[in-house]
Amino acid sequence: MFKSTKDSIQEVNISLAAEVGSPDDGGLYVPARFPSFSVKELLPFKDNLAKLAHFVLDPFFENDPLRDKLSDICQKAFDFPIPLTSLKEAYLLELFHGPTGAFKDVGAQFLSQFFQALDKEKTILVATSGDTGGAVASAFYRKRKQKIVVLFPKEGVSAFQKKQLSCWGENVTSLEVDGDFDLCQSLVKQAFMDESIKKRFQLTSANSINIGRLLPQMIYYLSSSLEFYSQKQRACQFIVPTGNMGNSLACFWAKKIGAPINQIIIATNKNRSIVDYFENHSFEPRKSLSSLANAMDVGNPSNMERFLYLVKQEPEVISQAKAIEVSDEKIRQSIIDFKKQYNTIICPHTATAAYAYKHYSLNDAIIVSTAHPYKFSDIVSPLINEKISAPKSLEEILKRDSFVKSFSGKFN
Repeated sequence: MFKSTKDSIQEVNISLAAEVGSPDDGGLYVPARFPSFSVKELLPFKDNLAKLAHFVLDPFFENDPLRDKLSDICQKAFDFPIPLTSLKEAYLLELFHGPTGAFKDVGAQFLSQFFQALDKEKTILVATSGDTGGAVASAFYRKRKQKIVVLFPKEGVSAFQKKQLSCWGENVTSLEVDGDFDLCQSLVKQAFMDESIKKRFQLTSANSINIGRLLPQMIYYLSSSLEFYSQKQRACQFIVPTGNMGNSLACFWAKKIGAPINQIIIATNKNRSIVDYFENHSFEPRKSLSSLANAMDVGNPSNMERFLYLVKQEPEVISQAKAIEVSDEKIRQSIIDFKKQYNTIICPHTATAAYAYKHYSLNDAIIVSTAHPYKFSDIVSPLINEKISAPKSLEEILKRDSFVKSFSGKFN
């Protein structure tokens, strides 16, 4: 069952929480109770993502009409590999083998299958700083009873990201906003606060504010930490690139329910509102700044609402983590250094985590790699003086026509 971060006493099942996206009181849905698993219970599932997902997520589907369909949802959603690659003393968790080459594919594919099982007509409204919109559009493309509306900043995405945001058509509408991601997110929030619009279009969300997209992201932290534990017989550390705080929150939640995880290091770009919070324990939203790691260009991370709620319940969480800001200059150098040291090409977002790994001289650390470097070839290739090959899924996206509209800020 789930409740609002505003401490509402009302609890709802996951179908309702995911269907409406966010509660009416302005908060975000969080689990009312977390299950607790031992490593011994979890280890048998470490090599099968779908079975691990079913086992771990089943308690969250208590009293839910989709509980009997959860196994099928997981089988269809977790149908691509998420390898943990050893790089000498470090590990790289590769989250970019899905259809759009980004970690967002995990949550988007799960949510798509979830809504197919729910079988209701919905309009999914999503703001994106780069990868979320493409992953959602791909996951929901041509799905029955589902309409997708994607808002993205005109100047805030890479050329390839714009292509994957606008190459769908049919049930996917791509809207280019003359502003930054914070404006896109604000427009989405305004739409959800307008009851007439919300009811007229049967709106729901597919950003990580939707609990149905966030929960399945715990699975890759569980599987990789269990794999590490099976090899080393000890817990690992994760270095997580984050902008909207969803990816790192999933790591905190995975640790909470039993994943063998020690410290969690959060890596951000020059948008340092999360870093400021860890330094002075006071959260103040900032205006977003453009960076090389553009999918993390978020000045007011929406999932800080959930993280602050977690800290309120469990203050010790603060001592289990730290955050670091990584400048564009350091991102560039990290891309160069990583290629030289490990013969591995990484994207600018992953480079923030790679910098943190080196800066803190970490042991037992897993660097979370969030996007395929091909998507940022214009940045990465000149730095390493090497052409990056596109995976087959991204080659297919490049062949598609584009469908994009300018957005005035008013939903008609």
